[in-house]
Amino acid sequence: MEIIPEELLRKKLERSYEKRKPLRIKQGFDPTAPDIHLGHTVGLRKLKQFQDLGHQIVLIVGDYTARVGDPSGRSATRPQLSGKEVEENAATYLAQFFKVLDKGKTEVRRNGEWFAPMSFEYILKLLSHFTVARMLERDDFEKRYKAGSPISVHELLYPIMQAYDSVAIEADVEIGATEQKFNLLAGRQLQEEFGQEPQVILTLPVLVGTDGINRMSKSLGNYIGVAESPEQVYGKTMSIPDDQIYNYFELATDQPLSELEKIRTQLADKSSNPMELKKQLAHTLVRMYHGEGEARKARENFERIFSKKEIPEDVPVFPLPAGADGMPIIRLLTESGLVVSASEGRRMVEQGAVELDAERVTDIQYKVPAQCWKEQKILRVGKRRFLRLIENLPQPKGLKK
Repeated sequence: MEIIPEELLRKKLERSYEKRKPLRIKQGFDPTAPDIHLGHTVGLRKLKQFQDLGHQIVLIVGDYTARVGDPSGRSATRPQLSGKEVEENAATYLAQFFKVLDKGKTEVRRNGEWFAPMSFEYILKLLSHFTVARMLERDDFEKRYKAGSPISVHELLYPIMQAYDSVAIEADVEIGATEQKFNLLAGRQLQEEFGQEPQVILTLPVLVGTDGINRMSKSLGNYIGVAESPEQVYGKTMSIPDDQIYNYFELATDQPLSELEKIRTQLADKSSNPMELKKQLAHTLVRMYHGEGEARKARENFERIFSKKEIPEDVPVFPLPAGADGMPIIRLLTESGLVVSASEGRRMVEQGAVELDAERVTDIQYKVPAQCWKEQKILRVGKRRFLRLIENLPQPKGLKK
């Protein structure tokens, strides 16, 4: 979205070429949740482009910044994670990073390396480089301050900590989402004050989640995880709104520019069916993280369930209620609105009119495991009533029976 400043990037690249010295390209990731999703891969794939050109990628695992939580785009203070939670999340992060990057050519650093041994005297010296007024220039802090919403003092430290990461590893370039621009610029400032040439910052677009509204986020449940099963990746991709198809191709896949232009043209053609492009997108994403064979299987499975069973494309969804692992089938039928009463639900089950992913449910005591939501299974009652089970999406206001 932006290169700040572009002239310095050009200068750094020319110098790197002349001296045969790779640039140090940095991006930080806070392990605030166990998995990474396609939103994270927008930055990872940009890092991979630099890596393929011979530059040194430095991944910062924010084991200390994660304990604060990035306030960017937040309207309230994030809950603080324990050291144990951070460590557990970091272990899975590291495994998943290398689904995109070359592990042997990637430098991985934890910012606890420099923050853990830091004396309080040094912290005071570090804080003196920034003013409260500067911190409150942040759009998110300014809005919260004007609204009377609390801002914890530890949140003010986050951009300073991220900035110091750049000093610690002597970054030439830092990559981040557009909403992190303040933090990235703070890194430039602090590097200059520590006598280093300031980094160039590259801001990248934010990938919208499967709901088509909010940025992709684990906490919102609108994410597609890179470590999820081929069926989950394929099924979730098929649930994105049509107006997001091009954005996903552009930001989350390895399609060349010439192919992207063809996709844009097809989407603009009102006579073309966006469903076919969505299937191509889903196939591409599964192939990238699970291989061609699994991509074919996922497509065949999807078409077997949806096309051959004549399941409509706009199936209503029902999120997994909190603590509902082993939800009784009758309760699920009634709470989702597929039946009007428990007695109707029992009758439909007894008559063999209820199916879960084409498997008939005949036991009125059957309990639906949480795994069915993870795998986005389809619940069917009779010939025309369908429901897709899906994790953590907002509860729809009403479902047509």
